[in-house]
Amino acid sequence: MSSATPVPAVQHRYGALLESCEQRLREAAQDSAAAVAEPALSTLRAGGKRGRPLLVFCCAPSGALEDEETRERLLDAAAAVELVHMATLVHDDLLDGATLRRGRPTVSAQRGPAAAVQTGDFLFARAFSVLTRAGSPQAVAHLAGAALDLSQGELDQQRSAFDLDLAEAGYLARCRRKTAALFAVACRLGAELGGAGPEAAARLAGFGEGVGMAFQIFDDILDLAGDPASTGKRRGTDLRDGTTTLPLILAMAAEPALRARIAAAAGEDAPRDAVEALCDDLAAHAGSRDARARALAYVATARAGALEGPVDGADVDALTEIADGVVDRYS
Repeated sequence: MSSATPVPAVQHRYGALLESCEQRLREAAQDSAAAVAEPALSTLRAGGKRGRPLLVFCCAPSGALEDEETRERLLDAAAAVELVHMATLVHDDLLDGATLRRGRPTVSAQRGPAAAVQTGDFLFARAFSVLTRAGSPQAVAHLAGAALDLSQGELDQQRSAFDLDLAEAGYLARCRRKTAALFAVACRLGAELGGAGPEAAARLAGFGEGVGMAFQIFDDILDLAGDPASTGKRRGTDLRDGTTTLPLILAMAAEPALRARIAAAAGEDAPRDAVEALCDDLAAHAGSRDARARALAYVATARAGALEGPVDGADVDALTEIADGVVDRYS
């Protein structure tokens, strides 16, 4: 999973809130012994666009952020969602054997597996301790459900490693758990803690899920087509890890002969030139174009189904910009 990518105009509009959230994240990360606080702060300093906290703010009803008590609850929710995201990145990097994240050494590469486990566990715990301050058992239950989905999604990915027979339905179910669930809960927490009604909260959560699905599909395409200087990781990481993604599934369905080349690219011993050439071919393949079309359909459905109805004063213009920003990230 990568950081979400809102457009700069939205970031600027919510800049003061995002800075307050950043301060809350710093306080949460350093509130422990140095052995855990230092790698947690290093993970925080690696940056990210803080798209999930932004969704919390944008989904709050108009005027909710003007009330001091409500704003504090929303800031706690935004920080909690981002802490869960940070925790999953630390654990995912360990499981994937990744050495770089956003162009910086990962916790596992720099400090070892034990430190990565401890740091990820600490960030998960801090997420829930921060969210309890919002005073909403329902909010904690929602985030706990999303965290369980994330865990299940990671297990799904581990079980399907090197499985070139993975069906599209299995891939999409994994994306919903591993990525879209946290987008959805960010929207739901913003709506509910801001005072929106159940229908609006469900509608906004649906928007978050759709955008999260599109984000993951685009991220998987970028693994083949992206510039490492921009993505912060080398091309073909999923190929080497044996992670079967939608562009691979669609490419193999259209051209079964690719299966042997994809199988040969798995593992760290795969020749770099061969992996790069395969990335080039897959990036230009109809499978990647079809995967992009699927992602665009998720964005369109999210915008039409979730925002063309009552959202109880959520910032629809900002949410639309965020959805467009996910598309722009790949274009």
